[in-house]
Amino acid sequence: MTDPAKDLIRMDITELILSQHHEQRRTFALLDDIARDDADQLAPVWSRLEVQLEVHADAEERFFYPRLLAIGTRGGGPDSVDSEVKDAIKDHNEIRAGIRKARQHKPGTNEWWAAVLETRKANGDHMAEEERDDLPDFCRRADLQARHEIALQFITYESQHAAGIALQDKDPDAYVKQKG
Repeated sequence: MTDPAKDLIRMDITELILSQHHEQRRTFALLDDIARDDADQLAPVWSRLEVQLEVHADAEERFFYPRLLAIGTRGGGPDSVDSEVKDAIKDHNEIRAGIRKARQHKPGTNEWWAAVLETRKANGDHMAEEERDDLPDFCRRADLQARHEIALQFITYESQHAAGIALQDKDPDAYVKQKG
């Protein structure tokens, strides 16, 4: 006889990623609600968002994308999942580039807002592609237990790095070659 409590999956990596995407969108929108030149309010909200974006990206690169490379197809040819993951890594690098640019300017300045907009656009494009292609592909191929285990690894890693991590770009081709 099976234990129903053990069969209960409380966390799914695809739902966790979607939830965090919502939080990222909400936090970008929160920046819009703050006076454009109020550095005292903008700086801490942006600092929190930087951490959210980078730790989320790094967790995806450590736990989600290697598994997608192993089982995904994106419904296309043999290279489609590789190209999709390379694009995701490139997107993460673009998000990091925007964060770096924002760090060069005082919050609330026109230059800072331009960098924030660049980051927001890169992140929005990335989330849309991931939600349209990667997450559905993964859901079709990964069983619930694997999705649960990855979610636990993901959230544990994020919790361990709640204060943030260093921005570190990755070479998309080398990433896929190493992880695939």
